Amino acid sequence: MRPKQVLTIAGSDSGGGAGIQADLKTFQARGVFGTSVITAVTAQNTLGVNSVHPVPLEIVEAQLEAIFEDFDIAAIKTGMLVDQTYMELVAKNLAKHPTIPLIIDPVMIAKGGHPLMASNAIETMKTKLVPLADIITPNIPEAQALTGIEITDNKTMLEAARLLKNLGSRVVIIKGGHALEDPEATDLVLLESGEDVWLSTPRIDTKNTHGTGCTYSACITAEIAKEQDDMKAIQTAKAYIQAAIAQPLESIGHGHGPTNHWAYQD
Repeated sequence: MRPKQVLTIAGSDSGGGAGIQADLKTFQARGVFGTSVITAVTAQNTLGVNSVHPVPLEIVEAQLEAIFEDFDIAAIKTGMLVDQTYMELVAKNLAKHPTIPLIIDPVMIAKGGHPLMASNAIETMKTKLVPLADIITPNIPEAQALTGIEITDNKTMLEAARLLKNLGSRVVIIKGGHALEDPEATDLVLLESGEDVWLSTPRIDTKNTHGTGCTYSACITAEIAKEQDDMKAIQTAKAYIQAAIAQPLESIGHGHGPTNHWAYQD
């Protein structure tokens, strides 16, 4: 058995619900072999982020070099990238591997409100990383920050997605989980062809949603590595995260609990 090998470039979550830990759990559940490059170590739990310690840039680069000299990486995802210097380093290294699909989760703020991306890094994300992306997966606040468009309805969500596509991402997904007035969680998928597809699932009343964005993008990465087409990979990820939220892990921590990475069965 030789599974597909995938890479996550992100921060470590000591609470295990998001970041590198969520990505690796998702990769395992979806039958791919996960490797990792850690950009920062966070001290966090379900109650919030207590502190963030960026990994020295030379160690981040050494991790990247170690991965690419030995593994046959079939897809890559990025999560927490700290600031513009980390983004520039990651972009420089990923540009050397243009044939490997890249899924960008533009992580900006932790579930408890702690910033995970320096505010002056947004422009670098737009100019250095988004043009390398095959798929980018912002939530509504992230899409607003990246585009400057206030998203209030489907029309403005589509405007933001088109702007992100014009910046260079082949496919754009804007996740609708933050639109709390909507009884459904509706994501917009803007495909390479320009077709817009809307994916809806019932909204679940729960506080156990820590790491949903990481998990969603990690599942897309795994499916793309297995050579699923874009739409099939995204549909699988939508079903995967819905199951992970709908079948919660009870009484883990006292705040925003993790999702259930082994709930989905297909």
